Amino acid sequence: MKSSNVGMMLLVMALVSGCGSGGTSDTGSTTTGTTSSTSGTTSTSTGTTGTTTDTSGSNVLAVTVNGSLCSGSTSGSYVNKPCVSVTICTPGTSTCQTVSDILLDTGSYGLRIFSTALTGVSLTQVASASDGSLAECVQFGDGSALWGPVMTADVVLGGESGVQMPIQVINSSFGSPPQACSSADASPTAAGFNGILGVGLFARDCGAGCVDTADNGMYYSCSGSSCTATTAELAKQVPNPVALLPLDNNGVIVQLPTVATNGAASATGSLTLGIGTRSNNVPSSVTTYPADASTAEFLTTYNGTAYNSFLDTGSNGLYFPATSLLSACTVSGYSSWFCPATTKSLSAVNAGYNGSPFGTIDFTIGSAVTMFNSSYMVFPALGGAMSGGFDWGLPFFLGRNVYVGIDGKGSILGTGPYWAY
Repeated sequence: MKSSNVGMMLLVMALVSGCGSGGTSDTGSTTTGTTSSTSGTTSTSTGTTGTTTDTSGSNVLAVTVNGSLCSGSTSGSYVNKPCVSVTICTPGTSTCQTVSDILLDTGSYGLRIFSTALTGVSLTQVASASDGSLAECVQFGDGSALWGPVMTADVVLGGESGVQMPIQVINSSFGSPPQACSSADASPTAAGFNGILGVGLFARDCGAGCVDTADNGMYYSCSGSSCTATTAELAKQVPNPVALLPLDNNGVIVQLPTVATNGAASATGSLTLGIGTRSNNVPSSVTTYPADASTAEFLTTYNGTAYNSFLDTGSNGLYFPATSLLSACTVSGYSSWFCPATTKSLSAVNAGYNGSPFGTIDFTIGSAVTMFNSSYMVFPALGGAMSGGFDWGLPFFLGRNVYVGIDGKGSILGTGPYWAY
C-alpha cells in the first residue's frame, strides 16, 4: 500500500495471491438484524448513516486521518491516511512497545509492521513446515508488495487483553525474496507507514489454499538466504487480529466524522472492536449487505452498469470506471485522478452480492489538482479512474459508521462476511 504522492493512485483491496479469499470459516446462512435481506429492501445513504457508537471502552481504538497517530516522516503528500496505534509485546512477557503510524485497512487481513519500527521487543520466528523460517510475500492491488518473516508476538488492541499470534515483520533484506517481492517496500518512508492493521472480512490472510498448496504465492520457507515456496498451516498464517480476540471477535465498526466537501486538515474517529458484543457496539438503523465468501465483494451499480465492489479504508480515494461525466486531470502527473471543472454530485446503488438488499449512495467528486494544491489532507470528494470495479475508499467512511462482519462469525446483523452501514 503506497502513499498517494500526488499522481499515484492507491488501489488497495485484497492480497493478490493464489489462495483466493483468505477465508477460513464455513460461511453460514446470512441473516440481518435491523433490516431484512429479502429482495426489494431499499435504503438511501448520504453519508450520515448509523447511530453514533460510544467511543469509550477497552474495545475502542482512536483513529486519526492525517492526524496525531500518523507520522509526518512517512506521510508526505499521502492524503486520506487513517492511522491507529497497536501495542506489541515480547511473547509471554510484559516487555511491550506501542507503535503508531499503523494504516487501518479494511481491505486486507493481518498485522504487518516494519522491523525498524520494532525496537523494544524480541519476537519469536515462526517455523515453516520444513523447519525453516516462515516468511511471507504480500502483494497489493496498487502494485506494491511487502516481504518479511512471520514472527510470534503478543498483540494488544486498545485496552483489550493481549493475544499471542503470528504477525509479519516487514524486512525486505530478509533471506532472498521471491520475484514477486523483489521490489518490495524497503522502509516506512517508501511504504508511507510503519505498518498495516488489516481488519477486513476474513479471519486469515490466505486460508485453506495455503494449507494445501505450496505454490500459493504468499508463504515461503527460508534457510539462510535461500527461500522456497511452502505450505502454511492455519495456526501459522498471519491472522486478522480481531478474529482472535476472546469476546469482540466478530468484526469491527469504523466511525469517522463528516468532512466538508473542500476538505479538512485532519479528522479523528474510532475503530470499535466487536459488533453487538458490548453495550458500546450495538448496531442500529443500518442495512447489512452480504459479501461474496470468496472475494469479500458486493455489488455497485453505477451509470447503468453493475460492478463488483468493496469498502476499503486503505484506499485513499473513490475509484471507479471513468465516464463522460468526469474528466481526467490534464496536469502532468495527475492523469489518473478526476478533475471535473465543478464538483459533481453523483449516485450509485449498492447491493448484497446476491442482489439484495440494495440502497442508493450519494457522493461527490471534485478536482484532485485543486485538492492536492490546498493546505488540507482529508478530502471526501477525491476520486480516480479504475477499470472493471468499484473501490469505495476512505472518503466513503467519512460521516458513517461502517460495520465489517468477519466471515463465519455471527452477530445481530447476521453471519459474515458482510458490510453494513
